[in-house]
Amino acid sequence: MEWLIWVGAGLTLIGVALLAYCIVAALKVRKLGGTDEEMRARLQKILPLNMLALMLSAMGLGAVSVGIFLG
Repeated sequence: MEWLIWVGAGLTLIGVALLAYCIVAALKVRKLGGTDEEMRARLQKILPLNMLALMLSAMGLGAVSVGIFLG
């Protein structure tokens, strides 16, 4: 089950990289400013990517845990 650990680690790294991108994008929205509605609209575009990143990270960590448990 060593492959499951490596696949899980890869998924986790991709998720963490996407989370970092979401943080940078959100900070850029904050820096640009604008009205409350404009900022909310920009942040709502980032939200699905953020949720995907969290899901990938959780799945990756789960795969690593299962791989360690079975290996």
